[in-house]
Amino acid sequence: MSRELKKTDLEQAAQIALEEAKKRGATAAEVGLSQSQGLSVTVRQQEVETLEHNNDTGMGITVFFGQSKASSSTSDLSLPAIREAVEAACNIARHTQPDEAAGLADPDLMARDFPDLSLYHPWDLSVEKAIELATECEAAGLDADDRISNSEGATVSSHNGKRIYANSHGFIGVTDSSRHSFSASLIAKDGRGMQRDYWYDMARDAADLDSAASVGLRAAQRTLARLGAGEVKTGSYPVLFSADVAPSLFGQLIAAIRGGALYRNASFLLDKKGEQIFPEYIHIHEQPHLAKALGSAAFDAEGVATRNRDIVKDGVLQDYVLDSYAARRLGLETTANAGGVHNLTIDSTTDADFEGLVKHMHKGIIVTETMGMGVNIVNGDYSQGAAGFWVENGEIQYPVDEFTIASNLQDMFMALQAVGSDVDVRGKTRCGSVLLEKMMIAAA
Repeated sequence: MSRELKKTDLEQAAQIALEEAKKRGATAAEVGLSQSQGLSVTVRQQEVETLEHNNDTGMGITVFFGQSKASSSTSDLSLPAIREAVEAACNIARHTQPDEAAGLADPDLMARDFPDLSLYHPWDLSVEKAIELATECEAAGLDADDRISNSEGATVSSHNGKRIYANSHGFIGVTDSSRHSFSASLIAKDGRGMQRDYWYDMARDAADLDSAASVGLRAAQRTLARLGAGEVKTGSYPVLFSADVAPSLFGQLIAAIRGGALYRNASFLLDKKGEQIFPEYIHIHEQPHLAKALGSAAFDAEGVATRNRDIVKDGVLQDYVLDSYAARRLGLETTANAGGVHNLTIDSTTDADFEGLVKHMHKGIIVTETMGMGVNIVNGDYSQGAAGFWVENGEIQYPVDEFTIASNLQDMFMALQAVGSDVDVRGKTRCGSVLLEKMMIAAA
């Protein structure tokens, strides 16, 4: 449909799909619908490089015939198209092998309360204003220093969306949300070579964004700081992950306690529930109902009510990350994580911010970027290319790049000495800089 669909139109499409599935003999069904509109403008060297509008609508339908399951999708929400999509899913399901773990989530677990999480803050952003802001962002970076020699562009984006999930339990949930951002990527050059770096800010509400100019200036400062890279001697050193990199470390934790890895016996944390995997001062938990947060949700992708819950408390693994399918495979109950975790929060263990942790580390490596795919969730082996800074006497001495950091995730988790107060809230994982006691560092 070319016109903008209203909430009631989307709900009606969901109900039609569920009714059509029932008519065709499905014992259960679920449907997800989404509609998004957005504007993205990129300026490079003060000229508009890309200007994109999007207005997308889609529906996915999953049907169950007993415990045989099949899915189909359509971007056309006309009645004939919905019927065709449902019919296609039903035809496939009739020829699909039953899976004893397949099915909707337990009806008793469906969300019944829908708190206002303040996720929807549309931004009345014209193309002209977006161009102006992107130009301002890039100019602030380019003008910061004569050594800023080039730009990979500055981007302003604004997106609004609506998602509906409904199933044959009678559940229907609607989520309106927005996401806005500034970003800039710059290149600096001196007598020893060229370096690039970037910065960005992202928020539900445009009023919460840093100014476009400050984002461009921060990108310039980060880029300039990487000039004149030195070398590091191979050895074992303390490592400080900056707050914008630290979430990747906890992403490995989530990957290892996710249901799919567990029921496939493909995780180094298999059967570790109830055991200590971090020092006793580490607390990791979900906070799905934080206002304006990027990971907030009243219900997961199966309609299950979300709740605050501990994942690691006093260093002990309290629970896994499960959807209903994985939970059945494991003989457990879903943790309301169909679709992922909701505001994974790693509590700060100290009042020290990034600079304070640098002083505390005294000597070692700061990691500000990781590269590569060198993480094995099955055995926990960790090896990544990295860039960052060498620290001595509690102060940054010079940038370093093209080195490798290596260890095992079990050892890294237990070697976690501190989580800083400089919490980064620009994503679905909220934590500060993370100091590890030691890792192996190898020069390129």
